[in-house]
Amino acid sequence: MSKLVLVSGGGRGLGAAITESFVKSGYRVAINYCNSKEKAEELSIKLGDSVQAFKSDIRDEKQVSRMYEEINSHFNSYPDILVNNAMTNYIFNGDLRKNAENISWNEIQNHLDVTIKGSLNLIQASTPKMKEQNFGRVINIGTNLVQNPVVPYHDYTIAKGGLLALTRTFAKDLGQFGITVNMVSGGLLRITDASAATPDEVFEAIAQMTPLQKVTTVEDLADAVVFFASDASRAITGQNLTVDGGLTFN
Repeated sequence: MSKLVLVSGGGRGLGAAITESFVKSGYRVAINYCNSKEKAEELSIKLGDSVQAFKSDIRDEKQVSRMYEEINSHFNSYPDILVNNAMTNYIFNGDLRKNAENISWNEIQNHLDVTIKGSLNLIQASTPKMKEQNFGRVINIGTNLVQNPVVPYHDYTIAKGGLLALTRTFAKDLGQFGITVNMVSGGLLRITDASAATPDEVFEAIAQMTPLQKVTTVEDLADAVVFFASDASRAITGQNLTVDGGLTFN
């Protein structure tokens, strides 16, 4: 039977592209959603019997536990692979962001609660099964802004920086159980719900600065995520792969 993937925030934007890439590669996928019920269920119907949507606010440990039992009931399996993609609602438009002098702790906390706490809840729910079978893949979604914070998305970038640290320290801890933990980091992607508000001239400027002379698509990044789930990545853990056409060098 094909391996089962859980994609948090998997019903729309980048998460939907990741879900589709896994299905094309022969995986079964559990889509986690919180508020995007309609989009998650539409995607599930579109992709067929190997996909099912499950609601859970991943900030809530009890909701996560309940979701895992629902996943097991539906697929007769717990996830072998976890993709931590979910993020709090956000719009990537640099003109609207707050600077270091006026950003609030609550704005930062909102990102930490989903990106760090939510990922932690999902990892801790996943590891018992992964340890039992001596196999697991945790793939965290990051950003190249951690390496090159050219736009002041402070709250978003701080949370992703913490997720990168979690990637490395958990890789060290979980490797003995056959569980790898890696990160795939993108730049500005064309196009997600969050980047839809980004002006066209920004996309054009990024393309001109990028060695490949194009903006990375959600499909480009999604395919790299699938690589980290595959057996081809079996000796790779604790790494951060930047998928941005060479805009930043990691």
